[in-house]
Amino acid sequence: MEKTLVILKPSAMQRGLIGEVTSRFERKGLILAGTKMIQLDDAILNEHYAHLKDKPFFQRVKNSMMASPVIVQCWEGIDAVSVVRALVGKTNGREAAAGTIRGDYSISFQENIVHASDSVEAAEVELSRFFEENEIFAYKKAVLSFLYSNDEV
Repeated sequence: MEKTLVILKPSAMQRGLIGEVTSRFERKGLILAGTKMIQLDDAILNEHYAHLKDKPFFQRVKNSMMASPVIVQCWEGIDAVSVVRALVGKTNGREAAAGTIRGDYSISFQENIVHASDSVEAAEVELSRFFEENEIFAYKKAVLSFLYSNDEV
């Protein structure tokens, strides 16, 4: 099964949305394979957001992500990356559809509650950036046969 990274950003932490957001992924049927609270620093954010380093808002994004601790999570499931992206919604909360996490809880481009990996390749890199191998767990959920048909898993 596929794995993907989700970061519950300072905007989720400060607004008390950790349970709300996490429950959306759980209710969908994704499996939580790893979770921890960390304080992001300049070094890890320079690496994580390297693709934005030449943008005028780069420092603003980093400052926002260091405003409080964050929760990093590894979610697992068939097509986990695309499933999570669909649940999260468009980056800009003002444009995200109602019913998505950003559509329901964000009205900002930057303070948009979560980061989610945008591809399988990115998820692999991002998960290794935030988790040690022993922090991601493989286990079989008892309800697996009620989440997928037997020919899907």
